[in-house]
Amino acid sequence: MTKNAIVLGAGIVGVSTAIHLQRRGRQVTLIDRKDPGSETSYGNAGLIQREGVVPYGFPQQIGLLLRYALNNRIDAHYHLKALPSQLAFLARYWWNSNARRHEMITRAYAPLIENSILEHKDLIEASHAQQLIRKDGWMKIFRTEVKRDEELAEAESWQKEFGVSYETLSSADIARMEPSLMKTFAGGIRWRDPWSVLDPQALTAAYRSYFESLGGRFVVGDAVSLGQSGSGWKIMTSEGSIEADDAVMALGPWAAVATKRLGYSFPLGVKRGYHMHYAAEGNAVLNNWTLDAERGYFLAPMNRGIRLTTGAEFAALDAPKTPVQLDRAEKVARTVFPLGRRLDPEPWMGARPCTPDMMPIIGKAPRHNGLWFAFGHAHHGLTLGPVTGRVLAELITGETPFINISAYSPQRFNP
Repeated sequence: MTKNAIVLGAGIVGVSTAIHLQRRGRQVTLIDRKDPGSETSYGNAGLIQREGVVPYGFPQQIGLLLRYALNNRIDAHYHLKALPSQLAFLARYWWNSNARRHEMITRAYAPLIENSILEHKDLIEASHAQQLIRKDGWMKIFRTEVKRDEELAEAESWQKEFGVSYETLSSADIARMEPSLMKTFAGGIRWRDPWSVLDPQALTAAYRSYFESLGGRFVVGDAVSLGQSGSGWKIMTSEGSIEADDAVMALGPWAAVATKRLGYSFPLGVKRGYHMHYAAEGNAVLNNWTLDAERGYFLAPMNRGIRLTTGAEFAALDAPKTPVQLDRAEKVARTVFPLGRRLDPEPWMGARPCTPDMMPIIGKAPRHNGLWFAFGHAHHGLTLGPVTGRVLAELITGETPFINISAYSPQRFNP
């Protein structure tokens, strides 16, 4: 008898999990309040970051922390009234970011990143989404020689330990690759391995179509109605009550609230982020996904226009938009590249779900049979969607996951 499964959350992680379960003989219903890929999976910088083996840590230097405290930067911003409720998360995040802990976490985290391109390649080819992908890496450019040399040394160490590939860019290289840039930079790094996505929402939609071609279905519903039913699970949807043997929570930044109803406590923080699309002025062309490293904004030449993305905003998940980082970034970016008019009616905002140890939560719920978790991917949700979907589907169907996922177990927060 075919077993049924429901996957709650239709971002890149949820859609990928639904595909891998459907491939393994489960009858899967994918459930979300909105169309697949409409929330956090929509608004990223569009990178599958094979080089991203080292998770983003909390700054340790006192001088840098004091500069962040001024709250006038592009790469980080905070709501003062939100800080009291986030202090516990931030304190644990800071502690886990010390050199010794961060090195241990990086080694545990790396296997997910190392398989990110291969697992996306599988789904990209299966969903015929090759037209959405570029395979020429991305570049990080530096304003000062000090920052350039510091990051080149780091890149060399990552290459030796994790096998990532990069090349050093001179000022002349950058000018040749990006002739429309209006500023001279001290140098840069081009990461060779990552792939870039011309439309992240369209990629998730392509994966959703492939999932449906396998016999899966998407239904509108809300995770708030999830409850146990005998030895399984049930949820109310637009098509009525649906029951299943297994339920997967892939709810991104909303996972902490949904799991709390079932008795779990996950220290899930959020880093909100913004983007805007722009036209280019005149005949200007941006050829590469480009990070202005010392200013902390990203420019990405996507199908909808040049996407400008910001760093992290520490605020309540449901707080009103405060796109001050975007305004700051736009002001700086216009001195670097001839951005034209804004193409979106208002700034987009999303929230990255983050754990204090910088690793996702993937695995079986400690106190419920048939309940599984897949969330907390922070800055690498797009990157890690397919590999997460595969390892969790393998676990659910009784296979041995192809990589060791014990470090990502929900039990580290809920024994």
